Amino acid sequence: MHWISIKRIFKSGFVSFWRNGFVSLSSLLVMTITLLIIGGVVFSGAFFDYTLKQIKNKVDINVYFVIGADESNILSMQNALKGLPEVDKVIYTTSAEALQNFRDKHKNDTLTLQALDLLDENPLGASLNIKAKDPSQYAGIAEYLKSPDVLSKDGKTIIDKVNYEQNKVVIDKLNTIINSSQRIAFWFTLLFILISIIITFNTIRLAIFISKDEISVMRLVGASSKYVKGPFVVSGVLCGAIASAIALMIFALGSFWLLRLTDTYFAGFSFLGYFSANFLQILFIVLGSGIVLGAVSSYLAVVKYLKD
Repeated sequence: MHWISIKRIFKSGFVSFWRNGFVSLSSLLVMTITLLIIGGVVFSGAFFDYTLKQIKNKVDINVYFVIGADESNILSMQNALKGLPEVDKVIYTTSAEALQNFRDKHKNDTLTLQALDLLDENPLGASLNIKAKDPSQYAGIAEYLKSPDVLSKDGKTIIDKVNYEQNKVVIDKLNTIINSSQRIAFWFTLLFILISIIITFNTIRLAIFISKDEISVMRLVGASSKYVKGPFVVSGVLCGAIASAIALMIFALGSFWLLRLTDTYFAGFSFLGYFSANFLQILFIVLGSGIVLGAVSSYLAVVKYLKD
């Protein structure tokens, strides 16, 4: 196809878009709604991932050591746990720190503090707080804590208690919720996108149907199939680009408006912060989706019309 023909196709596409004002506006509105749905899926996914991370951070297991356990053995176990691929981090709390934390927690309970002062020695042992990279990995960590590797030099275990069994029900339920939520989110996302594509396709096909006389004339004078399809594809791309700009403006304004509601309703998740930090990625997704959706929908619609 010669350069002059390409220029004519682009010019015809732009002219057709602005000339068919009402139909173009309808296509633009549908496309904007479609892109808002696609962008909303992106924001929802980010909020969903953030919420899951917050829940995961609240799940852990604690290893409580016998009173008087040698600190070198505890630190050795801490280093061994840090070396496990399943472990994200391990926090060591000494017996003195445990006692101080207990005092701070019960600072308003005079009777408890008085009873504590009557004791000759610290009744609390040291502990390790273990956070796994994924909740499903706590079972493996608990099994490791039962292995001979956690024994002290004299062959006796220095562990008094591991609270994995108490947290097991919560951890198992969390794993089930995470797996189910991810599957549901995937299928809902796919469903919304498919519905949006179908609506966009039918709207653009309606716009092409309105131009049936123009298409008939073009075919009668011997216009090639590419020349007939080209202007509609250009109009679809233009519609997608404008709809993308509108959708991005709505996301920017919506993110700014939701800023004051972040702590109250969204557990600290900042939509504006996410939008700013991932602007290029969101721009690529929304603009790319708009252009591809407009071009492909227009192409398929005009091909189907020409066949009919």
